[in-house]
Amino acid sequence: MRDNSKLPVPRLSLWLTHAGLLAEQVLRAFWPFFSVLMLVLAALLLGLHDLVTVETVWGAAVVAVVALVVTAVYGVRRVHIPSRAEALIRLDETLPGRPIQALLDDQAIGAMDADSVALWQAHQARMAARAAQAEPVSPDLRLASRDPFALRYAAMLALVVGLVFGSFWRIGSVAEMAPGTAQAGPGATWEGWVEPPRYTGLPTLYLADQSGPSLVVPQGSRITLRFYGEVGAHTLTETTSPTGAELATEPEQDFVAETSGQLKIEGPAAQEWAVQIVADTAPQIAVSGRAEAEAGGQMKLPFDAADDYGVISGTARIELDLDSVDRRYGLATDAEPRDVITVDLPMPITGDRSEFTEDLIEDFSEHPWAHLPVKITLSAQDAAEQVATSEIYQTDLPARRFFDPLAAAIIEQRRDLLWSKENALRVSQVLRAVSHLPDGVFRSETAYLRLRVTLRRLEAFDKYGLKDKQQEEIAQALWDLAILIEDGTLADALERMRRAQERLTEAMQNGASDEEIAELMQELREATQDYLQQLQRLAQENGEGGEQQQGQNGESMQMSQDDLQRMMDRIQELMEQGRMAEAQQALEEFQQMMENMRVTQGQGQGGQSEGQQAMEGLAETLREQQGLSDQAFRDLQEQFNPGAQAGDSQGNEGRNGGSGRGESHEGQGQGTPDGEGEGQSGQQQSLADRQQALRNELSRQQQGLPGGGTPEGDAARDALDRAGRAMDQAEDALRGDDLAEAIDRQSEAMEALREGMRSLGEAMAQNQQNQPGQGTQEGEAQANSRDPLGRNAGANGSISTDENLLQGEDVYRRARELLDEIRRRTGDTDRPQVELDYLKRLLERF
Repeated sequence: MRDNSKLPVPRLSLWLTHAGLLAEQVLRAFWPFFSVLMLVLAALLLGLHDLVTVETVWGAAVVAVVALVVTAVYGVRRVHIPSRAEALIRLDETLPGRPIQALLDDQAIGAMDADSVALWQAHQARMAARAAQAEPVSPDLRLASRDPFALRYAAMLALVVGLVFGSFWRIGSVAEMAPGTAQAGPGATWEGWVEPPRYTGLPTLYLADQSGPSLVVPQGSRITLRFYGEVGAHTLTETTSPTGAELATEPEQDFVAETSGQLKIEGPAAQEWAVQIVADTAPQIAVSGRAEAEAGGQMKLPFDAADDYGVISGTARIELDLDSVDRRYGLATDAEPRDVITVDLPMPITGDRSEFTEDLIEDFSEHPWAHLPVKITLSAQDAAEQVATSEIYQTDLPARRFFDPLAAAIIEQRRDLLWSKENALRVSQVLRAVSHLPDGVFRSETAYLRLRVTLRRLEAFDKYGLKDKQQEEIAQALWDLAILIEDGTLADALERMRRAQERLTEAMQNGASDEEIAELMQELREATQDYLQQLQRLAQENGEGGEQQQGQNGESMQMSQDDLQRMMDRIQELMEQGRMAEAQQALEEFQQMMENMRVTQGQGQGGQSEGQQAMEGLAETLREQQGLSDQAFRDLQEQFNPGAQAGDSQGNEGRNGGSGRGESHEGQGQGTPDGEGEGQSGQQQSLADRQQALRNELSRQQQGLPGGGTPEGDAARDALDRAGRAMDQAEDALRGDDLAEAIDRQSEAMEALREGMRSLGEAMAQNQQNQPGQGTQEGEAQANSRDPLGRNAGANGSISTDENLLQGEDVYRRARELLDEIRRRTGDTDRPQVELDYLKRLLERF
């Protein structure tokens, strides 16, 4: 064997491995000693000796010393100091081929053979290179086999608790048998704590650890003192509580510090502190910006709040500023007394409330004080129940603005009626004058009929004395009517687009905000989109008429969707820059261009084929089914959340301009004589009847489908059969007032209809390929088939184009907006559970 001191092993690796072996031996031998030591230190840090008698303390000390000696002797007897050779062996065990042992070996045979010697030397060189790359070996410090009950961890946990919650001062005073306390003879001690109010978040102070001459504590802190031993050995004198105490000797003292003063403990180990009270300042709150109305009509009022320990809650108090009201017309009469509006202020859900900025967002559009001068006073309260109020903020109560003159007039009469019941006669006279000559004033017959019904009810109520409940009923009917006129769906897409342009013009003249401009521009975009789709549908249904009309009106205008988008973006940009004259001119040019747009698609002089007629019939069925589904969803919202209908109607109307919506509104307008419409069950019955009629129409269409005997034709018939079964299930759900189930079945029916139309189109295409000469006619028709934007119409008789209407980033932007809206409604916990389940299914599907 060679000398291991000359081995080419890294010294650091060998030293660390040697240290690891030593740590293993020490830990395995002395873990009982370390455990007992940690338990003793934990008991001293926590002051457990203060809770027992002196005899018990000395007895425990003897036991602890004996345990320490025994475990130390046990460790000394079992510990083994590892040698260098053991470290080399541990290091060699981790290396492949045991290179260290190979270096220590000698050549046993072939020592006289030169080739054998050369081979051995090469082997030694390889082993030396491998040994030179040796890494330190981690020690094995596991003690589970020696300590199966993990007593060492229990002792370590006790020591950590003592370090966190204990005090080292108690260890130093153990010889006096009163660690952390004062002693007056055997067993006479005292201890005390200062507990700040919980809302401050400050820790409790242990008085025995407070060696300074003063104490700084928050106002309202509770001071607790306990005297042990002979009664009278210690006395307390304090001037911080409202009552104070002088030479009190009770074993337990408990009081609340409210003012600065002295705290003095007399007796053995006496202590005295000058207590300084930190007052809890009152919160602060103020309006930080101008109250504005958002696009939906909600009031947005920014405010700042602050408090030294955090604001707990806040309220906003809104009262009518009667002195600033313009007392004319309906406001000239004395106002009926109304309660002051009180709403809770929003608080930060997470984070620090000591200083923050929030926005109060509330919708007061339906309140009688909407757009009238009001006084707003904000108040904030902290945990100490201190309340602070802001300065009075005077403003007109922000609410929804109505740009339609008729809707604005109805809202004004509604305000006058809510102002005072004495205005009932005047309101009825004004409404009667408005509705005297409806032509040119009312764009919807439904709105006119609802106004006349409401007018008759108001006059009847006023004749016998208008009651509070009747006043609220008429006010709600007028509000619903104004919403219908302002946001109502128009069956004619062109009229709806003109209406959106007129509302935008009104907004320009009335100085609308940027949010309102953005909302109206979005409405114009949606109305324009509906108009273009309607033009395309008419072009495909009336190809011959469209061609003749094109010949009569001259060359049609063709442009891309991007051109229209740029024009509308330019209008919005001009309005936001305040260049209203240029914006008005651009809007007029846009309106004139859209009205001059005509259908550009012609389909020759021949009539429609049987397949085209079947495809158009199925397309109409699909549109009517979509309208039924939309109406069922709105009824579901109204059934479980009546307030959501008004808030969501505008966005829905822009995307559902089909016949289903128009029929729905008309049905509501021609309801019961009192103008309130049919009841909920009647609406479900009406939807069920319409669903049944639509199912019968689908059955009729299935009888004459072309493509029989072909795989595509059979697939179309199977899909339409599934659609019919889904319609039957939807009808049953509607008759059972299960709107959520009906909506799901209607979605299945629409999907099956689309699949059937695709299969039918494939069957028609296959049939056309088999007919000679059909390709030439089809090519000519395709060359002349264009929609108003100059795009190719859809193939196989589809009512829509195969090209994307939204191109580029618009399609993704629109998809993100729809998904964000669905997610927003899903996060609204106030919505009914059945609606939330439906929205979640939409998210899972898309």
